Amino acid sequence: MNNKKHIFYWTLYDWANSVFPLVITSAIFPNYYEYVTSHDVLGNPTGDVLFVFGMAIKNQDLYSYAYAFGLLLVVLIIPLVSGMADYYQSKKKFLTFFCLLGAISTFFLYFLNRQKILLTLIPFVTATLGFWGSVVLYNSFLPLLVTKDMQDRVSARGFSMGYIGSSLLLMICISGILFFKYDPVTGNGFFKVPYAFVLTSVWWLVFGLIAIAGIPEKKMKSAKINNSLFSGFRELNKAWMDVRHYKKIKNFLFSFFFYNTGVQTIMVMAVLFARKEISWSDEQTKTSSLIVSILLIQFLGVAGAWLFSKLSYHLGNIKTLRISILLWLAVCVYAYAFARHPGDFYVLAAMVGLMMGGIQAISRSTFSKFLPETENTASLFSFYDITEKVGIILGTFSFGLISQISGGMRNSVLALMMFFILGYIGLSRVKK
Repeated sequence: MNNKKHIFYWTLYDWANSVFPLVITSAIFPNYYEYVTSHDVLGNPTGDVLFVFGMAIKNQDLYSYAYAFGLLLVVLIIPLVSGMADYYQSKKKFLTFFCLLGAISTFFLYFLNRQKILLTLIPFVTATLGFWGSVVLYNSFLPLLVTKDMQDRVSARGFSMGYIGSSLLLMICISGILFFKYDPVTGNGFFKVPYAFVLTSVWWLVFGLIAIAGIPEKKMKSAKINNSLFSGFRELNKAWMDVRHYKKIKNFLFSFFFYNTGVQTIMVMAVLFARKEISWSDEQTKTSSLIVSILLIQFLGVAGAWLFSKLSYHLGNIKTLRISILLWLAVCVYAYAFARHPGDFYVLAAMVGLMMGGIQAISRSTFSKFLPETENTASLFSFYDITEKVGIILGTFSFGLISQISGGMRNSVLALMMFFILGYIGLSRVKK
């Protein structure tokens, strides 16, 4: 326990896979997706309406539905996989599989095409499955590598490593887009925007495999491979029995379900919200400003993870989470009522960045502290991650549905406010 080398490799996986939520789900891919689905191959505007199975649907709504479907696959598959990983003590093998799935799928985002939108969105769904599947198994190593008194600090360190690494890759991609972007008319430049997805794939794959190789794991239990499916269900059932007998865990997961739904939905839909609801002077200014704001969020995320780690040390985890939820509620109020111009969005981005890393790091370490003494950490963390994913499915689907019905994304923010209120109420039932 608390081996510095093992902790380094564990945090290195955050460095590896955090490029996916930043480059793919937050910064470059949403902008590229929005452009590709609203322009033809010659760059002429075509509108933001797509036709899927004969139905007209706006591009941002299809995006939210695709992401929600990817998370639904996570919810259906991961509980079984985590149970099998515990039974065979083979978390690293499953972590490697999801790392490969996510990284290789990210590579195929290079081929996104408006005319074949459903086919070329499949890699986005499978990359989402790979990312969140690997996170479940990655998180489950925390209580096995670190004692409880160190978990807040190490959890925050992991998120900080992720923010720094993903920001570095994003700056490389932005440099390519701004200074070396390929112009099909003049033939100048060499960097095409989809190259960012290839770089993300390679980064995740190389650093991810190095990290996994350095994380220790106990020897597998002897078992017949043809019983693996049933062993997964048995281990999951054991974990469920553990959860049922710990009221503190149940109450925390109830609260976490709601407030994290709000947090994750904001992180996924922020760029599309800004593109649709903020008044920009022109398309180029819009894209460059949004990428700069994403970088601002990342760097403030490092500071936020450190700040909330310090707050939890002095105030305790539960009080710190309450403060964070209230601040997130303030973000929603500001987004709904005031965020209409570029300057307003920069303020909003700064608020999100400062709180994003803190609430995620403290939530992970809080749940880890509540766990009973057991080796079945992957199965127990699967409940944490199922709670998270079902919440994101609810959040992104409701965000897209409300936007589709009301004709705008601003009204969807009201639903997020309700999630934070319910999360705060639920947290009051969790004892220190």
